Amino acid sequence: MSYYRLMIWYLKGRKEYTRIGYEAASKHFCEDDLKVDCKGKVYVITGANSGIGKCVALDVAKRGGCVHMVCRNPQYAETAKNEIVEASGSKDVYIHILDLSVPRDVVKFANEFQETVNSCDVLVNNAGCMLHEKQVDGDGLEKNFATNSLGTHILTKKLMPLLKKTDKSRVVTVTSGGMLLQKLSHEDIQLEKMVPFDGTTAYSQQKRQQVTMTEMYAKEYPEVHFSVMHPGWADTPAVRSAMPSFYEKMKDTLRTPEQGADTALWLAISDKALQHPSGLFFQDRAPVSIHLPLAWTRSTDAEKEIFMNQMNELMKKFDDSHT
Repeated sequence: MSYYRLMIWYLKGRKEYTRIGYEAASKHFCEDDLKVDCKGKVYVITGANSGIGKCVALDVAKRGGCVHMVCRNPQYAETAKNEIVEASGSKDVYIHILDLSVPRDVVKFANEFQETVNSCDVLVNNAGCMLHEKQVDGDGLEKNFATNSLGTHILTKKLMPLLKKTDKSRVVTVTSGGMLLQKLSHEDIQLEKMVPFDGTTAYSQQKRQQVTMTEMYAKEYPEVHFSVMHPGWADTPAVRSAMPSFYEKMKDTLRTPEQGADTALWLAISDKALQHPSGLFFQDRAPVSIHLPLAWTRSTDAEKEIFMNQMNELMKKFDDSHT
């Protein structure tokens, strides 16, 4: 990571990613964009028990949408569900327990979801993690990568049959502006060569991977609308636990979870969002560049293909039905 990228990113963040940045951007929002009836539509939201995911789930439930919360922790999920049901008045809220870092479980969940629910209008890929100590499982998967990148990839691909058969279906992925600090590592996708391991760098690289995946999905599946968004610097449980020093330094300027979730919700339900081309990166309801000026983070189409081929090969390892 270059000092130049970090400096430009930090200055940009202080201006745009904070609560003040949101307040400035929101002056140009159209209130009618979110006056949407979600009845009859099915929304699958990962990491829906707290932070951004919970805010999106609650807003969708308030608008009558059928919410499927995909969460790792049963206790937190049940508590969040009860709060969403009480606040929204909707009982059309369901829990699915899934650890996205376990590929075989992601495949199993998606297969069962297709058999039982058999409908998906919108997938919101929100769940993620930032572990600062390297953890590698028996399949050789580093846990941050397995959760943020591979789990997201498998779930998106496996739910594609449902999304493709639904009119105006969408996939919204919650990423991070930290991805601007990273160029896609297309030949070392798990950063195995990074010594010593740095969880923040790994997380930023995986968020860059999510942006690339979204771009490539848009080309592969034109019948589905794909988008990826940066929530800004928001005060969420994930930020407090994963980046305590950053939180302490910035806590007085952080966005609320609702402010951080605004663009994800807008992308998930607003007709206005569908007027933009598929595959773009959004910040405060507007498409923005996926690169900082003069930051040398661009990848060629060939490099992106190499990355996606590796992701698909990993998926095949855990899903015999994948072709």
